[in-house]
Amino acid sequence: MSDQSYDIAFSNSVIEHVGSWERQQQFAGEIRRVAKHLWVQTPAYECPIEPHYLAPFVHYLPCSFQKRILRWCTPWGWIERPSRDQINSMVETTRLLRKSEMRQLFPDCELITERLFWIIPKSYIAIRRVA
Repeated sequence: MSDQSYDIAFSNSVIEHVGSWERQQQFAGEIRRVAKHLWVQTPAYECPIEPHYLAPFVHYLPCSFQKRILRWCTPWGWIERPSRDQINSMVETTRLLRKSEMRQLFPDCELITERLFWIIPKSYIAIRRVA
């Protein structure tokens, strides 16, 4: 696929599911390469509520501890009843981004912060508009 072969690329809550920081860099680089305009949204690491597990503060804990508590101590675990393998996969492939990381991934984009109660960062949106 050639550079800027798409007019627009849209990604809503995907980049946090590609895995490691290196994979997130690859994702961001590719979306920036193939699209003239882009809109990339992701939940904010700084938000105290982890949106995938519907639980407060769990994403600040070490991955090994998350794996032990997600099934029994989060609404996601109660509702979905995930297996050990599903929990491991979710923890290993879900990585929320900080605002500074979004700036680093999308240096040529405007960065918008969506807020919860006008104070708490809820999500970040990188937007590139080409005149």
